[in-house]
Amino acid sequence: MLGCVIHGQGDLRVDELPTPSPGPGEALVAVRYGGVCGSDLHYWRHGGVGDFRLREPMVLGHEIVGTVLAYGAGADAAPAPGTAVAVHPATPCGVCPECAAGRRNVCRDTRYLGSAARTPHVQGGFAAQVVVPVDQLRPLPAGLPLRRAALAEPLSVALHAVRRAGDVRGKRVLVTGAGPIGCLVVAAAKAAGAAHVTATDLLPRALEYAVAAGADSTVRADEPASPDRPSEVDAAVEASGVAAGLDTCLRLVRRGGTVVQLGMLPPGRSDFPGNLLVSREIDLRGAFRFDEEFDDALALLSKEPRLDDLISAVIPLPQATSAFTLAADRAKSCKVLLDFSSQAP
Repeated sequence: MLGCVIHGQGDLRVDELPTPSPGPGEALVAVRYGGVCGSDLHYWRHGGVGDFRLREPMVLGHEIVGTVLAYGAGADAAPAPGTAVAVHPATPCGVCPECAAGRRNVCRDTRYLGSAARTPHVQGGFAAQVVVPVDQLRPLPAGLPLRRAALAEPLSVALHAVRRAGDVRGKRVLVTGAGPIGCLVVAAAKAAGAAHVTATDLLPRALEYAVAAGADSTVRADEPASPDRPSEVDAAVEASGVAAGLDTCLRLVRRGGTVVQLGMLPPGRSDFPGNLLVSREIDLRGAFRFDEEFDDALALLSKEPRLDDLISAVIPLPQATSAFTLAADRAKSCKVLLDFSSQAP
């Protein structure tokens, strides 16, 4: 079978891979769609994500949906073969202090599809067939198409970030960075009851996608005098992954407000206006991945067909390099999916 493998910085290949067989407690899934994530792009363009560096070839991908094919011996065969499913990409250890405290998303020994956070790396889901633990399967809600369900993983990230911001009902929320995650943060904030959501970005096309996701107003990040720029917000989510975005959030959030850093900043030190954190008693929080939000994301996607508009293109697996090139061009795309249907058994 074919799979999308990163061999090093700039070295993306569609390789022949052995067809896997499920073991005890495992399911075999025929992958239909896989969303190209910002972390996949970082592995391709930079050879790593933040402090996680490639040390060996790795199958990319953690935003995958497909159909159950079979189960390993003794595995619980539910959902039944043929069922359309999304795959939760995380396997927390279940025994560390973080897992015991109910914060499995920051498990110190988790396994996450397509991640170089540990060595050997955890191979990802960009392959025609993948084997995953049975408890990572999530049957799709009735009426939710596989194509839209491919947004479940990034929407889960967005839902977790909004929850880290606290109760946003009736409040003003700022989202810096209108890439795929930022747009889904907009959608998550509106679903959580935010009264007004403003999205900022440097690219006009990205801001158009933010409007499609439900943004009430948008602001070019390089136009600080824009009349749509809020004078103050109650909470802010930094989704661009650049220090300038964090600076904007800290300067616009109200005294006693909350800023959530969601975008992964470049490795090393990052400058930010720390005195504002002190003098305004701002809560600055990190948001990393998600846990039970995955099920909530599937439920929300089943009710929000407009989020289909965030899918810019669906590209066959053999053209993976073209898909990554398009996904990296934020002036032209939001979420790009790889299509594995030509590799179906």
